[in-house]
Amino acid sequence: MSRTPLARNPRRTRQEHSEETAQDYVEMIAELIDATGEARVIDLARRLGVTHVTVSRTLQRLRRDGLITSLPYRAIFLTAAGKRLSEESRHRHEVVVKFLQAIGVPDAVAHSDAEGIEHHVSRETLAAFEKQLRKTRRK
Repeated sequence: MSRTPLARNPRRTRQEHSEETAQDYVEMIAELIDATGEARVIDLARRLGVTHVTVSRTLQRLRRDGLITSLPYRAIFLTAAGKRLSEESRHRHEVVVKFLQAIGVPDAVAHSDAEGIEHHVSRETLAAFEKQLRKTRRK
């Protein structure tokens, strides 16, 4: 059987999932800091619905990637790179939600669907969403 050109590369798929996780974590850390002044492992575990062990392992990777800083048993903070990633993720999410709402998707569904779409939308598609939203607002 021959492979089609559209076959997924498992290494690329793992990389994309890793990037999605990083985006979700930095976005959640930023939300917790905004809401309570700090982000802790236990808070992340509760909000993300995972174990503290999973959070700790992911935080190790985020620390290695230069997105967070923390000390054992202390709060977690975003680095400048982590803040940028969080802001980009939040912006993508907001644009996707607004676009879905603009085409008639109910609010709750738009928010839920945006959680998956935001990670896979290209810069070109996001720009097209924003352009369409600007046109819609002018009418």
